[in-house]
Amino acid sequence: MSHLRVWILMGVLSALLVAVGSLLGGPRGSLLFLLLALAMNGFAYYFSDRIALQMTGAQPLSEREAPRLFALVRRLSQRAGIPMPRVYMTPALQPNAFATGRDPAHAAVAVTRGIVELLDEEELEGVLAHEIAHVKNRDTLVGALAATLAGAIGMLADVARWGLIFGGGRGDRREGGLSGAGAILALILAPIAAFLVQMAISRSREYLADETGARLVGNAEGLARALLKLEEAAHRIPMAVNPGAAHLFIVNPLSGEALLALFSTHPPIRERVRRLRALFSRV
Repeated sequence: MSHLRVWILMGVLSALLVAVGSLLGGPRGSLLFLLLALAMNGFAYYFSDRIALQMTGAQPLSEREAPRLFALVRRLSQRAGIPMPRVYMTPALQPNAFATGRDPAHAAVAVTRGIVELLDEEELEGVLAHEIAHVKNRDTLVGALAATLAGAIGMLADVARWGLIFGGGRGDRREGGLSGAGAILALILAPIAAFLVQMAISRSREYLADETGARLVGNAEGLARALLKLEEAAHRIPMAVNPGAAHLFIVNPLSGEALLALFSTHPPIRERVRRLRALFSRV
């Protein structure tokens, strides 16, 4: 199922690129963007984890620098039956965390400086269990691909926008090119469509990662308390993060911005907490 989701994501975003190429340059634009999509998909598959880490400013940690983190990640990885991921930290003060990697053997878990300072041991364990669950459930490749490809689409939209400013939008209608107004519409819709693909893929997986993570720990309360703290902190403490990578985090890092919160890639925190507590209340 995980591999199917990867192919669907690659296919949808590739089709989106080809459509934008057609709108901007007719048949020649479609061919150019098809070749570009193939190259992007291959690059994103093998290097999406590195790109995601770079997009968030994460830096590798050694066990000597963070023995507490390493002990928790090692214990949870053993319980999940996966290799221990690499451990990273971002300098962001907003408390948050994410996991990335194309498979469990090439995975990484990253936390922000703020989360280590805010959460107690049980809460931090719950958050790390959630991220280990993403690795175990093989969600990380889809998330990293979405971040990489959406970021690339955003850059292409910027390039094309500057092309329109300098006359690139006056295509030849006989070759299928579009007017400047149509091309501008395509540039607006392309990143929105890519963002909606991210949202559709990531929402249901957050619920599953919450449940899997809570079962790894043996209780839901640590993760539930952590989610409430992280949501409150995200509204107070901004994070400078590429919007294309926002869906990777356990809590939406852009939730402090009202407009972006309307298009959140994450389920409501209150609903996640309710489901977690209901899950263990029945046990």
